[in-house]
Amino acid sequence: MASSGYSQSSALHLVISSITFSFLKPIEVGSIAAYWGQHTDEGTLAAACATGNYKFIMIAFLTTFGSGQTPVLNLAGHCDPASTCSGLSSDIQSCQNQGIKVFLSLGGAVGSYSLSSSEDAQQVSDYLWNNFLGGQSNSRPLGDAVLDGIDFVIESGSGEFWPDLAKALALYSSQKKVYLSAAPQCPIPDARHDSSIQTGLFDYVWLQFYNNPQCEFGADADALLARWNQWTQVNSNQIFLGLPAATGAASSGYIPPDVLTSSVLPSIKSSPKYGGVMLWDRFFDQQSGYSAAIKNSV
Repeated sequence: MASSGYSQSSALHLVISSITFSFLKPIEVGSIAAYWGQHTDEGTLAAACATGNYKFIMIAFLTTFGSGQTPVLNLAGHCDPASTCSGLSSDIQSCQNQGIKVFLSLGGAVGSYSLSSSEDAQQVSDYLWNNFLGGQSNSRPLGDAVLDGIDFVIESGSGEFWPDLAKALALYSSQKKVYLSAAPQCPIPDARHDSSIQTGLFDYVWLQFYNNPQCEFGADADALLARWNQWTQVNSNQIFLGLPAATGAASSGYIPPDVLTSSVLPSIKSSPKYGGVMLWDRFFDQQSGYSAAIKNSV
């Protein structure tokens, strides 16, 4: 009986130690993601990463690709893709050396992109792998830097064949992990991203809670929170609250930093899939200081 009492005491000690340790563990915090590339005067990519505010940067955008088109990278004057943007290679590597994941963003609001078939999706996947990811090409637009992943921002056309592209890219992860992300609008389902996200292949989903009055922040957070709770059920590892970084960054959906940290984040951070906040974009964030204002609360 004495040995049994000793075992019970030891077990109790272990339970108490475990509980104490759980309280001492740091609270898991979210990250900030931001788009870069659409404003010449937003500063360099290296400078954006050097702020220490971001854990993800999406280089925007590859605006033309698919359906037999010659791919076109549009970085709004940061460099001339027709000649080369290889000077960005050192910036990308600098960001990655700081633990920041760097993605190439496909699509956007303006561009000529579409996929005409599963075979077309495979061809686009091969192009992305060889020119931006872990493959080999003599004409890598961003130089030798190997990006961490591909971001889907499909805002025109249909949702057809985008799941094929996601699957084709994911297969390359057997050689080097290819992270996948997407930026659907907050109404659910998003017709252009839904079938892709349902594949379960997307590591991150940045939800655009702006330019969508039916589900963005209004007089209160009710509509936003209701839609957020629906999105937590999608088949993705992490979801992010996407917001404009300043009033001029979108036609609607801006949330002042103090309101975000007091009235929105406390309600969504309890979600197991909460990843953090996505901002459009680096230019507006640089002007407003939004990421710096919310960083410690995300």
